[in-house]
Formats: sequence, C-alpha cells, structure tokens
Amino acid sequence: MAISLRSLVLLCPLLVLLNLTLSPLSSADDDDLFDVRKHLSTVTRYDAVKGSSNGAYVPSAIPNGCSAIHLNLVARHGTRSPTKKRIKELDRLAIRLNTLVNDAKQKSEENSPLLRIPSWLQGWESPWKGREIGGELTGKGEDELYHLGIRVRDKYSELFSEEYHPDIFSIRATQVPRASASAVAFGLGLFTGKGSLGPGQNRAFSVISESRASDICLRFFDTCETYKQYRKNQEPAVEKLKEPILDEITSSLVSRYNLNFTRQDVASLWFLCKQEASLLDMTDQACGLFNKAEILLLEWTDDLEVFVLKGYGKSINYRMGIPLLRDVVQSMEQAIIAKEENRSPGNFEKARLRFAHAETVVPFTCLLGLFLEGSEFEKIQTEQPLSSPPKPPQERNWRGSVVAPFSGNNMLVLFQCPGNNSRSEYYVQVLHNEVPVPMPGCGNTDFCPIEVFKEKIVNPHLKHDFDTVCNVKLELEDTSVETAESRSFFCKFWHFLRRILFRKGSNPSTKYKNTEL
Repeated sequence: MAISLRSLVLLCPLLVLLNLTLSPLSSADDDDLFDVRKHLSTVTRYDAVKGSSNGAYVPSAIPNGCSAIHLNLVARHGTRSPTKKRIKELDRLAIRLNTLVNDAKQKSEENSPLLRIPSWLQGWESPWKGREIGGELTGKGEDELYHLGIRVRDKYSELFSEEYHPDIFSIRATQVPRASASAVAFGLGLFTGKGSLGPGQNRAFSVISESRASDICLRFFDTCETYKQYRKNQEPAVEKLKEPILDEITSSLVSRYNLNFTRQDVASLWFLCKQEASLLDMTDQACGLFNKAEILLLEWTDDLEVFVLKGYGKSINYRMGIPLLRDVVQSMEQAIIAKEENRSPGNFEKARLRFAHAETVVPFTCLLGLFLEGSEFEKIQTEQPLSSPPKPPQERNWRGSVVAPFSGNNMLVLFQCPGNNSRSEYYVQVLHNEVPVPMPGCGNTDFCPIEVFKEKIVNPHLKHDFDTVCNVKLELEDTSVETAESRSFFCKFWHFLRRILFRKGSNPSTKYKNTEL
C-alpha cells in the first residue's frame, strides 16, 4: 500500500513519541555500549570491573634491583547467592507482580492496553523460589578467587617459590562460610601444582578463623558497639535520602508500563536486576525495566549508602578497622626485621592473606585514603566530614562497583630495594583489585617509602585505639544515669573478660592486642 509523503511527515512524530514512551533510554545509539553489569555497586561481579584503572593514572615503575619480600591481601568473598532474607523478599515480589499484572488485565477491558507490560512479568517466579538457605559462595565466586590466586602466584613468583608452611603463608578468614570458602578457592589456585593430591597436584593448607564474638581484625563491624549504634541510627536517614530518587523512578515506571508500582516495588525490582545481572548474566528482564539514566541513579543511591554506613561518611566507619591496619603494618615490620637479620628462606612469613566482607574491605580502603576527591585526604586526617559522592551525571571516584565488588581486594606489597651505603630501603606498593592506585598520603604515588607510608597514612589513625573508638561513647546514646552507669560497667567487664580470654599468645591473629586492643 502506497503511503504519501504528507502521511509520513504526520506519522513520524507519532512513531518517535511511541518509541520514547515504550523503550528505555538505554536503546539510544550513545548507550549501546552501556553494560549494567558494571553498575551494580557492591553486587558487581569481579570480572566486570577487574583491571579498572583510576582515570589516567600511570602506575609507578618498580626500580631495578627491587624485589618483593612480603604481601598483605585483604579480600572480600566472591560472588554469592542471595541471603535467606533477600530470597523471601523476591518471593514477595513475585506475588506482588502477579497482583499488578492481574489488575492491569482487568483494567484492559476498559481500554487500558497491555502492550506496555513486558511479557516476562506475566507469571514470573523467582529463580530462588523454595530455597530455605542462601548467602553461599557460588561457582562464579569460586572461580573468581581461584584465578585470583593463580594471578597473584604468577605475578609474585619470588614470594611463592617456598614450600608451603602455615607460618610462611598465613591464610585467615572470618567464620562465615562464604569467606572461608573463598579462602579455600584462592588457596587452591595459589598452590595448584605444589602438592600431590589428585590430577591438579593440589595440596592441603590451613585456613584460620577467629570466633565472630572476638574477631576485631576482620569482623570489627560486628564487635564495635559504637559503630553498631551509629549504623542503627543512620539507616533510616539513608533511606530518606534515597526516597526522592526512588519516587522519581517509580513515577516513570508507572507511566512507562501502566502498572501501579510503589517505591518498595521499585527497590525490589532494582535488587532483582542486580541479582539477575550478577548471578545469571541476565540483563533483559528486571534490568530492562530501567533506562540508563535510572540505573545510574539507582547505582548512586547504593553507593551513597555504602559511603555513609561503611565508608568516609563518618570516621567511626573506618577507625574501627585500626586492628586490621595495625596487623598489616606489623607483618611488614616483621618481614623487614627478618631481612635485616639475614634469616634464611623458609624461616619468616612471606604472605598474610585475609578473606572477609565488604564491611571489612571498604573501611580498610578508607584507612589507606583511596578514592578521595581533591583535598579530602587532609580532611579525614583532621576528622572533618566529607561531602557525599556527587549525584549523576556528575563524575565521582567513589563507586561501590570498584571499591568493593565481589572478590574486591587490596594488596600491599613490601619491596626491598638497594639503597645508599649498602643499606636496603623498603617501599610499599598498594594495589586495588590488582591495579596500582595512587595514595594521597604518599604524594599520589602507588610506590611509597615505608617510613613515609607509616608517618603520613598509618600513624594518624593509630593515635586512636579500638576500645576507645568502639566503646567510650556508648553512654552518650542514653541520658539516663542508671543506663549510662550500667553500660559503663558492662563495657569495663567486657574489656576485662576479653583480655583474659584472648590475651597475647592465645591466637596468632591477635598479636597486636598488647597495645590496648
């Protein structure tokens, strides 16, 4: 059938309007390369962001003659399945979506079209329906840590040439199964071909875990009472900050799909998007409901939450990680002493490898002063508050997908370099997710003299101690004299009990506790 030029002119604006109404903005030409799997905040899989560099930063060249003598690793567990609580949320979402679609079908009889409703929404069920347990390390998570172990071994082959011994290669994990499983997966990669077990010539190795109740090195967020009170107080405020974004997107989705979504529906759909994209590589269902601009805003709300509750939003978030920072520095100092005493290989620790959680990696990253803007490093050194990460479309350094994706990690590699007067000099290189990153405290270089590293980055934090940071302010939460006194007594009793139960020498991972910790 022939169509006149006049008809086309009249029809084109209508087609354009229809396209904008029915299609997310991510279908535009300039968004073709957009990959939602890189924008899932801390639910981002490691392979989506591995190797991401910090802008145009060029890593330092390691001087000739320098050799790695010790490595510290602080890693998050690998990609995991949804937790039991989140599985129930998705089950509720399935019921809610079924109700919304049925309501829309009833209204369709009153000339309300169903064409806008994505077909997958009709009869959708959660992929995790019927699961009673969750939160375990997935096959993808195992693979992430296994290959990380191989890459670390290959990159620092001089460190891992020794025969395995638990005192030479210390592997530690929290008492949460996905963390210890991550440690095992990493160790299998690190020591593959080093033993005689099975076709892969694997070998057995030790993974040390401390009780959740006393682990102030890797689960300080669970043992710091001040932090737990701060988080409890701040969570409602963070949700309030997110509401305008969620309301705006809710309004857009209602208009776009003619479904009566609520703010909670949108929050759950965004969570489903993250799970589908991260665990199932599925980006055309829940993620397809949102356009690029909406995804970037939702990512920002997640990043904002991480910033406020785990990152630079308040100094308690990272000050409570002081025991971990102290442990890292002491391990490097012990390696230097061993070198200075010319101890033979196999008689001192060469690597201390830790596997924990985003709540561990994020505060530790902040203690190092990474991913800051401009003069913010000086502000955190003087306890000044920082501004929240800028809202899209503004650029920002603070991204949960880079700061703490699944398997996200910080490595601090200690180098021995030839110095003047035949004396060795020691340097620390910091890598985040295997990429050297600049440290504001070291003149924005990733390769820093150990003395400067300790003076500018470590020592300002170590003027605090865990007990003071985590317990001294408890009585301020209640003005009742009786309550304050009872809490003060409880804290003193708990400190006394902890020193008795976990005194120096009772556990290799608590050696730093002789300094008021």
